[in-house]
Amino acid sequence: MGKNKKRPALLDESHLLLSTTQASAAPIVDTHTHLLSTFSAYREKYTSGKFENVFDFVRGVYNGRTVEAIVDVYCEAPVQAKWRELADSALTSESRQEKWNGIEYWFVMGVHPHEAKDYNDSVEAELLEAMAHPRNVGWGEIGLDYHYDLSVRDVQQQVFVRQLQHAVRLGKPLTIHTREAEEDTERILKEVVPKDHKIHIHCFTDSPEFAKRLLDHFPNLYIGITGVITYATNLNTSAVIRHLCSPSSHEASEPHLRILLETDAPFMVPGNIYKSLPELKSSTRLPLCHTAMLPWTAEFVANVVGETGVQYDGERVMREARENARKMYNV
Repeated sequence: MGKNKKRPALLDESHLLLSTTQASAAPIVDTHTHLLSTFSAYREKYTSGKFENVFDFVRGVYNGRTVEAIVDVYCEAPVQAKWRELADSALTSESRQEKWNGIEYWFVMGVHPHEAKDYNDSVEAELLEAMAHPRNVGWGEIGLDYHYDLSVRDVQQQVFVRQLQHAVRLGKPLTIHTREAEEDTERILKEVVPKDHKIHIHCFTDSPEFAKRLLDHFPNLYIGITGVITYATNLNTSAVIRHLCSPSSHEASEPHLRILLETDAPFMVPGNIYKSLPELKSSTRLPLCHTAMLPWTAEFVANVVGETGVQYDGERVMREARENARKMYNV
């Protein structure tokens, strides 16, 4: 019998603070994060961690990192009951200062295609109730996922349409999940959603041609960019950035990127972050992603833009994405 491989030691939680890196001068607005899942992942990894609740985690990990706003995402069925506690805690500037260290907390809610099989009238009633909350800024993440097919495709489509119709009726911006479902996603969006509706295509990894068709049809649509753009296995997202910089895609002398920056935390730590953390061994990886890592995604985007001959830096990407977040979600 072979020897059991020794499991790598868990990275000390102090590394999550990124304290050896310089904070971004531009404000960070994370337009898609799963905060409860991120905190849960932290507690699972660090059972004796110093942050005992989600508010402690936000105040501690984001301290000094210029995080201005986050859009938290609830996409489970049934709906997580804790959403109201977090949303209510952000109702006043005083409570945002106390609980969130001044960070603007917003949320969207919907049912993910993975969980479409569990969508029912009761879940829908909870979603509609959440839409009336003052900190709600959209309906999502909703859509189609033909990669995993965790719900039957016909059911995914029916639930997608049902949620789209409610969001359009209420005038709520849309957070869309689409994976390996280009034809049906495009068809349904064009059938149900008005051209001028606000749409955020979350964590885009599908074909650049698909992105172009959506961008051309929906003038208020933005492409969501996560840390997955930094992965060698994903070439599509960089190709979309290059297209956005091409003269044919914009009228101005220089492009304005129609993107939103997002982490999808706790998933997808930007791969280029490790160049800024030389104290870590080459084989060591951070156990989770969080909002303060967004500047590394922006830096990677800037480098991709630079390949087209247009001069960008990470802070310019951050500023443009921040402006887009305001247009998309009014945050």
